[in-house]
Amino acid sequence: MTTAAAALGSPELARTLQRVESRRRFVAIALTLPLLLFLLATFLVPIGALLVRAIENPEVAASLGRTGQALASWDRRSEPPAAAFAAVAADLAALDEGAQAGALARRLNTEAAGARSLIMSTYRATQADLKPAGQTPEQVREAMLALDARWADLKYWNAIAKNASRWTPDYLLTAVDLKRGVDGGIEKVAPDQAVFGAILLRTFNISAIVTLCCLLLGYPLAYWLSTLSARQANVLMILVLVPFWTSILVRVAAWIVLLQREGLVNKALLSLNVIAEPLTLLFNRTGVIISMTHILLPFMILPLYSVMKSVPPTYLRAAVSLGSPPLSAFFRVYVPQTYPGIGAGALLVFILSIGYYVTPALLGGADDQMLSYYIAQYTNVDVNWGMACALGAVLLGATLILYAVYRRVVKSELSLG
Repeated sequence: MTTAAAALGSPELARTLQRVESRRRFVAIALTLPLLLFLLATFLVPIGALLVRAIENPEVAASLGRTGQALASWDRRSEPPAAAFAAVAADLAALDEGAQAGALARRLNTEAAGARSLIMSTYRATQADLKPAGQTPEQVREAMLALDARWADLKYWNAIAKNASRWTPDYLLTAVDLKRGVDGGIEKVAPDQAVFGAILLRTFNISAIVTLCCLLLGYPLAYWLSTLSARQANVLMILVLVPFWTSILVRVAAWIVLLQREGLVNKALLSLNVIAEPLTLLFNRTGVIISMTHILLPFMILPLYSVMKSVPPTYLRAAVSLGSPPLSAFFRVYVPQTYPGIGAGALLVFILSIGYYVTPALLGGADDQMLSYYIAQYTNVDVNWGMACALGAVLLGATLILYAVYRRVVKSELSLG
């Protein structure tokens, strides 16, 4: 007995147990390592690249490096020094390809209208007859003003000076309707330019309505499924999951057929004498909400169903047997136990809704487009990656805030429970 007890407490046994535990941890890490690498490559790295590109401003810094140095001490209110004119001409003359000048011109044109033609005409002149080498800064200044009088306009110089740094908060500020003033301070944009705040509110508004519609439609259906036998519930759950097996474009096209003025919905309502003339259900918010609710409804039903199946039906019967009216017992006994499913389903549907692009683009009007539409616009049409990434960062930040609020609410409910 004494020998066995001594063996249990021996250093050799402790080392053996430590080796076994280390081997178990190594196997666990090895099994999860492919998934971690996949998430790193397809999720974390792209998000990191998005956040970096939202504050990166390489076009002006890479193309007009000497100009940025010449404007470093400029007060941004008086005419720039002649050395700045010479630096612009030298920088443009040093560009190897017209694509670099084009990228520079597009970037400055977002800051000052007309900068595209100004930069491109000056670039072509530096490649032909405007040679800054061998001339004094004053001579280069006179030549540039003679070439295009817009070089005397301070807005173009301010655009160059403001974007001379490789890193900038301008994209993120613009995404929340703010900007940097001439003195570098942060201020609100003009009321006629403040668009992204309204777009973000519109995105949240549509997402909240879709979430509410999914909850109102999904809760009774999930409750009914939870009361059925497992075999019946599985058969009906297949019908719930059918949208997962159909392309979003196909479903949107089907809703276009159903909701048009001569579609099945209007024909049915007219035949039942519910309406006197066809309703306008397409290319407005009504069509967007109907289609998004149909697409996202399974994401509400599944969390609700999983929670409802775990609620013992005896609780509701016990409340009724103790004298509570059935409706009161349902809302006071049963519904509170499904709050985790409501929270998970609502969070899932809302987060998916705020990132929707295809459905509002095809079924909505000009005033029904959500933030993702403008991200695609800046990416594919304007080729302004910085602004697209800034809007994506705003959308990501809103999603993380919502998730943090949800987690805090869930923790507070658990602590109270």
